[in-house]
Amino acid sequence: MTIAVRKNLVSENKYKLKCPNAMSAEYITIHNTANDASAANEISYMISNTSSTSFHFAVDDKEVIQGLPLNRNAWHTGDGTNGTGNRKSIGVEICYSESGGAKYKAAEERAIKFVAQLLKERGWGIDHVRKHQDWNGKYCPHRILSEGRWAEVKAAIEKELKALGGKSSSSSGSSSGSTYTVKKGDTLSGIAKAEGVSVANLQSLNSIKDPNKIKIGQVLKLKGSSKSSGSSSKKSSYTLPSGIYKVKSPLMKGALVTQIQKALAALYFYPDKGAKNNGIDGVYGPKTANAVKRFQMMHGLSADGIYGPKTKAKIERLLK
Repeated sequence: MTIAVRKNLVSENKYKLKCPNAMSAEYITIHNTANDASAANEISYMISNTSSTSFHFAVDDKEVIQGLPLNRNAWHTGDGTNGTGNRKSIGVEICYSESGGAKYKAAEERAIKFVAQLLKERGWGIDHVRKHQDWNGKYCPHRILSEGRWAEVKAAIEKELKALGGKSSSSSGSSSGSTYTVKKGDTLSGIAKAEGVSVANLQSLNSIKDPNKIKIGQVLKLKGSSKSSGSSSKKSSYTLPSGIYKVKSPLMKGALVTQIQKALAALYFYPDKGAKNNGIDGVYGPKTANAVKRFQMMHGLSADGIYGPKTKAKIERLLK
């Protein structure tokens, strides 16, 4: 079933403010709104206010509304005037995300179907879908991330795309077709470690002369990644400790706590973008306990903020 789109486009006399540049899109970027307004209200406010912030579509539980032409850029990803997110991606806002609930769930389901439809129309695979966070590090789509469901949402989009007869990936599926989008705070060595590739290979493949000058939003080609071989490299990158960890526990500090924090960060439960190393400090304090508690709550575990065998097992399964 085709998802219908209702148009309420910004007037051309506002192009200079809202969408000043011609665009040939290469990506679709998913956002969660920061309030509980309908798609109609989101678009009306976007096209009528005097802020430059803009996006192409808003999706709620009942409809999809378009506010900008798809051949014009939008200021929606915060990665600068010439950032790939702002200049090369279609912005899709999912409504009712502040409070969640039934309306949000229906809006997200509609957005999943709609994004799959956009991919099919363009002959793109799931590798063209990004979250706002990928471009400038902002914690968005905030509800999807806080619930640890980004991988789940992407899988749902891919499933819908396959049902429409689209292709899963725009690449050949080999290791040489894998890519990584540089995020805020990334280093070349950190990317290489996380993706299971060598720094030298990554640098050579992408013609990077200065490893300190990679840019947010830059898409790097990966080759020789252990991820593409079918192994569980993601899990091995986040080896988890055994035992019980909690606030004021004798085990509350050290490298083993850092392992827990990094695993939670990989599942989007440990964000602290304003802090050094995203707040990963090896201390099992209230912040870590709260991240564990939110993880437990979202995955049917006893939400006590205490890391133990059941929590460890669930994290490991999700990181496979």
